[in-house]
Amino acid sequence: VQLQASGGGLVQPGGSLRLSCAASGNIFSRNIMGWYRQAPGKQRELVASITSGGDTRYADSVKGRFTIARDNAKNTVYLQMNSLKPEDTAVYYCNYRNVLNPRDYAWGQGTQVTVSS
Repeated sequence: VQLQASGGGLVQPGGSLRLSCAASGNIFSRNIMGWYRQAPGKQRELVASITSGGDTRYADSVKGRFTIARDNAKNTVYLQMNSLKPEDTAVYYCNYRNVLNPRDYAWGQGTQVTVSS
């Protein structure tokens, strides 16, 4: 599986961005796709994830501000980020994993999100 992420950039505090991640290759139907982020000097952390059935999970720090969604027909996952804060600044990585096979997973190349005035 290959993942192509896009949509990062520079935005002012309070602004919005939408990230997209398109998956291609041998995609297993039962999967979880998600977004992780890594800020300088910090560990990579889960931001949000969504199963192929539509169940979602969010980090407490983004609940109410970020929304994850997916289009299974396009094998694409989206992350709508609203009310962005400087602490959201990080490299955001898209992730795919096969629910039934832990060795079947992939990471996207990362996209920079910078929240600054």
